[in-house]
Amino acid sequence: MSSIGRASVMIGAGTIVSRLTGFLRSVVLVSAIGATSAGGNAFAVANQLPNNIYAIISTGLLSAVVVPQIVKAAAHDDGGRAFVSKLFTLGTVVLLGTTLIATVAAPWLVALYAPKFGPQEQALATAFAYWCLPQILFYGLFALVGESLNARRVYGPYTWAPIVNNIVSIAGFLTFIWLFGPAGNSTVWTPDMIALLAGTATLGIIVQTGILFVFWRRTGLHIRPDFRWRGVGLGQIGKLAGWTFLMVLAGQLAGLAQSQVMSSVPKGDPGIFVAQNAWLLFMLPYSIIVLSIGTPYFTQLSEHARAGRGEEVRGDIGRSIRTLGFFVVAATAALAAAAIPASRIFTGDPAEAVGAAGVLLCYLVSLIPLAVLFVVQRTFYAYDDTRTPFFFTIVQCALVVATAWAAFWAFTAGILPSSQLVAAVALGQSFASVVQVVVATWLLHRRLGGIQLTSWLSALGRFALAAIPAGIVGWLTFQLMGGVEGWTVSDKMLGALGAAIIGVVVLAVYAGILALFRAPELSVATGLLRRFLPGGR
Repeated sequence: MSSIGRASVMIGAGTIVSRLTGFLRSVVLVSAIGATSAGGNAFAVANQLPNNIYAIISTGLLSAVVVPQIVKAAAHDDGGRAFVSKLFTLGTVVLLGTTLIATVAAPWLVALYAPKFGPQEQALATAFAYWCLPQILFYGLFALVGESLNARRVYGPYTWAPIVNNIVSIAGFLTFIWLFGPAGNSTVWTPDMIALLAGTATLGIIVQTGILFVFWRRTGLHIRPDFRWRGVGLGQIGKLAGWTFLMVLAGQLAGLAQSQVMSSVPKGDPGIFVAQNAWLLFMLPYSIIVLSIGTPYFTQLSEHARAGRGEEVRGDIGRSIRTLGFFVVAATAALAAAAIPASRIFTGDPAEAVGAAGVLLCYLVSLIPLAVLFVVQRTFYAYDDTRTPFFFTIVQCALVVATAWAAFWAFTAGILPSSQLVAAVALGQSFASVVQVVVATWLLHRRLGGIQLTSWLSALGRFALAAIPAGIVGWLTFQLMGGVEGWTVSDKMLGALGAAIIGVVVLAVYAGILALFRAPELSVATGLLRRFLPGGR
């Protein structure tokens, strides 16, 4: 447990710094191009295109399949060198081909993801896309190298490298503002403006990827190009990746439906860019808590599953969900109470912040279920089962598409105002995720003959009982600071300060209530937090 604690703190500390610099990056970007402007939405679509393919590579094929396979390959006579060499060669070839095809297809990709954009907005998004799509190669290499480092228990670089990306982006966006001024209301985008803005985003990814190669020696693997892709188990990884690829592809198709619906939002209302920034806020606790604690657990769980230690796997599931739940429930309450000032960080005025907060709250409905899903889904992966996750993900994707188009129908019928369309899409996604985690948990419970359901469900119940009054106190704190008319929504930096104050209040009340309940998870959480302090062990 001590090794997991140290790894969790290493990942968590890096993720905190990365997310904070990422927040600053987004603040500068919003200042440069506006939150609800045509240029902001055009850049959001273009810069999301390489991210969508990165999601297939990293969230799907790599974290789901490669980590367990590299762990297994370590037992080979050569320590896994041949396997990893062939895997990297194949991965690089696929990435290069995908990048070239996607870049050539930029106009069609933009039209596919944003069919409701006007001609000028589509042309601008396409110009951005030509600069952004080469990120696919470097996102893929970053994910491939980073997940390989994780599999060898070298956790830090993969978490800390994005900080450099954020610094490069901040510098580039500030240069944009210095040279061209804020372009939120601009109707004319010159080639120099497009190149600096989108080129900066791509340069950051290149630098981020290069840093990981510096740490490759720590894996102990010496790789070389190897185009002989048969004979070391790539057939098995291909079989596993096939189901995972289909699963993530289904997710991308669901995201495509959402993007198409959100592209119909007119300028001035919360649109695609607002949705992306709300998702960034939503992902803050998920990244810091779920990934930092869950990633080391996943490596250990994979080892226990490979050794056939079913009881230890069930113990890993219960402990990880209880530990994740302690922090995630608190984060949900804190972010819900601070939704408006937190949203002000990424918006231009208080009215925009209120609209963006509604989107954030709709996403937050699924934060706790997704933390549970992280553990459940990766337990299937640890047993080399990517088929079952595909089927319960299909259920989720179908519901995402259905709810997105239902929201669009309500919008076109005049039932739903354009200012609420993106929030409705976000709520539909949360509903789909809740259904998904219920189905996934039931299937895993059947497969393993129990996954300590009573234990971790009762723990989540205790956490919720503490979080509800804590969230109410946080909301009252926001009202005492002036509410939507107060200083916490008057400025981006003041919004960040106000959100931090509300968050501290919520967390203090939450921890105090659990201390009164003598919740056993409190001591585990305290032990993890102590490792962040100077001199902590």
